[in-house]
Amino acid sequence: MESTLINTRDVRLNHSGNSTVKGGPIPLWIKLSYTSFMAVLVPVYASKYGFTNFLYFCDIALFLALAAVWKESALLAGMAAVGIVVPQTLWCADFLAHLSGFKLIGMTDYMFNPKLPLFLRGLSFFHGWLPFFLIYLVAKLGYNRRSLPAWTVTAWTLMLTSYFFMPRPGAVLSNPKAPVNINYVFGLSDQTVQTWMPESLWLVMLMVALPLLFYIPIHFILKKSFKAA
Repeated sequence: MESTLINTRDVRLNHSGNSTVKGGPIPLWIKLSYTSFMAVLVPVYASKYGFTNFLYFCDIALFLALAAVWKESALLAGMAAVGIVVPQTLWCADFLAHLSGFKLIGMTDYMFNPKLPLFLRGLSFFHGWLPFFLIYLVAKLGYNRRSLPAWTVTAWTLMLTSYFFMPRPGAVLSNPKAPVNINYVFGLSDQTVQTWMPESLWLVMLMVALPLLFYIPIHFILKKSFKAA
């Protein structure tokens, strides 16, 4: 009887089937702080880059995290974590390498470009703290095992949308700052389409490689490290 009472206290299921593990809900100050950040970032990014910029995986993760902190949803937090913890950790490593005076893969070169406004570069620093914030959310809410298939379907949808409906590399747009080659569905360059293989084959390879290299490994790490939601 005592064990049952403890379990009931430690894990409270909400109406959506998610759970809040022992330790209580996400503190209100964290919810308000994160929401305030998003209230600044979204209009700034929309005005500078256009709304298509929010099709990037990392931006989708921002919105998933926003919903997760208010709903205290283990599924939404887990989806975002599966999707961006590994690539954004690479971002952190590249940034620290740049600070140390050598180049790793160059994905954070723009953060050191004096021609870009410091305010915009400051907003973009979310790439550095977001993966750790998502790990915190998963630690608080537990890890929902459905996060892997849910994020994978989301990522595939974003890639197909980017491939069939978004601008290709080198496209001339009315807003020169609007993104092209979103989620790298045409290759690694924003100037030219990759020529290593047929375009459709590159897309298929990306849809297979990202789950195998990024999503599945972090799924098993989170599954092993944190309590099930």
